Amino acid sequence: MKIFIINGGQIFGHSGGKFNKTLFDATISYFQNKPGYEVRFTDINTPYDTKQEVDNYVWADVVIYHTPIWWFQLPHGMKKYIDEVFTEGHQNGIYKSDGRSSANPQINYGTGGMLHGTKYMVTSSWNAPATAFTLPGEFFNETSVDDGALFGFHRMNAFTGMQAIPGLHFHDVEKNADIVNDLKRYEHHLDTYFS
Repeated sequence: MKIFIINGGQIFGHSGGKFNKTLFDATISYFQNKPGYEVRFTDINTPYDTKQEVDNYVWADVVIYHTPIWWFQLPHGMKKYIDEVFTEGHQNGIYKSDGRSSANPQINYGTGGMLHGTKYMVTSSWNAPATAFTLPGEFFNETSVDDGALFGFHRMNAFTGMQAIPGLHFHDVEKNADIVNDLKRYEHHLDTYFS
């Protein structure tokens, strides 16, 4: 199985990107130490070639994204990476069109992806505690990460034809990080979906 891993943990301002880099490194190590897996990886903080990145998507059986959430969306470096790579991938392996035809432009939007058969998984990291998403009256109105802040991210991947593997979200990482237990929880998650 071919795994392509992306570190979207951007180094910017007061963020050193350390938590997502830790997950990124743990993911690389996890798959490199398991028989039957090939691994490619990209860190958005280092220079990348968009043509090679498109090739990584086309090559992969599974794409694993690691990203923090800044102001309830992807950091600008991660968004820039996606904009550049997916634009390079237009009619070149990621998507051929938006799926519609001029004969009936009202239907089939989002069906022009070229990555059918590829899966993806995302981890996200938050300053917000998990209870901000689950408790009545709290900030996110009982809306999950996947149905809220990452809804557009999931639709973006579906647009390419990819299917989701359940992801994992890490909360309260700025004030109450528990790296040891978070890594154990993450390894268990990988064991569950890649055993």
